[in-house]
Amino acid sequence: MRVRAHLAEFLGTGLITATVVGSGIMAQNLSDDILLQLFINTFATVMVLALAIWLLTPVSGAYFNPAVVFIAFLRKRESLVTAVTFSAIQIVGAAGGAIVAHALFSRALIDPSTNVRDGRALFISEIVATAGLITTIFIASNQGRGDQVFWLVPMWIGSAYVFTSSTSFVNPAITLGRSLTNSFSGIAIASVPLFIAAQFIGALLGHMIANLLVKPVQK
Repeated sequence: MRVRAHLAEFLGTGLITATVVGSGIMAQNLSDDILLQLFINTFATVMVLALAIWLLTPVSGAYFNPAVVFIAFLRKRESLVTAVTFSAIQIVGAAGGAIVAHALFSRALIDPSTNVRDGRALFISEIVATAGLITTIFIASNQGRGDQVFWLVPMWIGSAYVFTSSTSFVNPAITLGRSLTNSFSGIAIASVPLFIAAQFIGALLGHMIANLLVKPVQK
């Protein structure tokens, strides 16, 4: 078992979740303006994504997302065991990140969300947002430019935050983590299955699009 790689996946996913949740709480504390809240949340998430991916890619691949690990497994970049253990540690990390964010703002460490996010538009949004994420990652990889994802992924996520009605969750682990916070970024646990289903559908779609548009670089 690659201990450092699993630790990197745990810490990276936790850091991103803590940023999503913490910046959402801070935004609510600072303003009642929903637009400003969304901007603060988006800005913080984009910045920490770039940092985490850039720093931790050499350690673990900087997946931080079970949907991305799933596609890496399909592409034979990771073993089934690694895909499962990475996904598990990402879920634990996301839960830990939400708890840490609550601690930073003197909130109950676990405060389950009551924010119901349901409906066809949100389902389609998560498919599109996740498909775009996977397409971005693996087009760059197919072109031999995988080292550029540290800025390409935040660009996509930042855009998808504001052009999709779901605000681009795109990550099953972080979606579960966000069910633990009854704040701006939260999602009710009853809404989580819809989002996760859409994310894996989107991941498969993105995988196919990337391969249709650009053939992998032959090594």
